[in-house]
Amino acid sequence: MTNPQKTISDQVAPLTDAQWPNDIADLRGGFAGALNVYRTMAHHPALVRAWAPLRQHIVKDTALGVERSEVVILRTGVRLGSAYEWAHHVSRARALGFSDERILAIKAMPEGEDGMIVRAVDALLDDHRLPTPLERELAKCLGREAVFDLIATVGFYSVLGSILMTYETPIDDDIADQMARNPL
Repeated sequence: MTNPQKTISDQVAPLTDAQWPNDIADLRGGFAGALNVYRTMAHHPALVRAWAPLRQHIVKDTALGVERSEVVILRTGVRLGSAYEWAHHVSRARALGFSDERILAIKAMPEGEDGMIVRAVDALLDDHRLPTPLERELAKCLGREAVFDLIATVGFYSVLGSILMTYETPIDDDIADQMARNPL
């Protein structure tokens, strides 16, 4: 029986190594054990196992490439209001060489290719579709497979953001320390 005095974040806190489910023991040493988001998702081992191949494609094998993907993820995190996604992906964007000015522009409304990608994220979150002229512009600039990956990335990170915010998943300590030293 759950304690009614505990908050949802207490009840579904990121699992420790000692609490890690045997069903996904093989994933603990990789992506799943590395971040609080997946340690929270580990409360549902079958979901983490099913998530792994899609995560591989969205995060590692995307037709968008790492920089464009990061623009999509940053904008999605901002629009969802996910402090976890914002902090983690500011750190990742900086590691990729993004300037703080570029990151802040993604939070607002940048120009050029970043602006086109931001408009696409906004359309997907607001209207759940890309308008035909924007889809054609994206396909011409990025390629059709990248457009599919952009749509899938918004969906993937929308699900992650919903999990993170529902269970009040804490930002991982190393990222929280980075953001405290160099906020954005």
